[in-house]
Amino acid sequence: MTTTTFAQVGDQLWWYVARAGGIVALVLAASSIIWGLLLSSGFLERTPTKRWLKNVHSWLGGLTVTFTAVHILGLRLDSYIEYSIADLFIPFVATERPGALPIAWGIVTFYLLLAVQGTSLLMRRLPRTWWRAIHLTSYGILGMGITHGATAGTDATNPLYLGSILMLGFSTVFLLTYRILTSRKVRKGTHNADGKPAS
Repeated sequence: MTTTTFAQVGDQLWWYVARAGGIVALVLAASSIIWGLLLSSGFLERTPTKRWLKNVHSWLGGLTVTFTAVHILGLRLDSYIEYSIADLFIPFVATERPGALPIAWGIVTFYLLLAVQGTSLLMRRLPRTWWRAIHLTSYGILGMGITHGATAGTDATNPLYLGSILMLGFSTVFLLTYRILTSRKVRKGTHNADGKPAS
């Protein structure tokens, strides 16, 4: 690597940090949802144990928040666009490239992510219906995160990035469909032909 290349990397270091943090956060978010679906659907039956799956699911969720913070920090410290605190935390304040709407997608996604992780930590102290309703926004987080990456990110056309996101997206859809179909089957199996609960 030449001295010029080192200088270029140094000048754009925080931009690379922001890009890498965003991509890793998106992959981790999808992985966390996939693990959650494996946990709730029983797709893997008893191997590995549900406790192990739950721990991995929580760990991936925590890492998603961490790398999202790295993404935001990289944008804040990057000297090219010079995002302000308000630009990064208040939707539609930033008007610089790539525009207000793509950035707003990312900001709203971040707040929903915090809500999901925060309520997961407090799950035992919250009503189950509240926790479940907030937790279901995880699918919205993934969708908005992909939208943010496609409209605001500079790596959206990278074949490796596209392939990874498509693979994770298809895996999520497959497991979600499996969970919905199996849960309906279980509900039908718990009722008699006359619609009354089976004894």
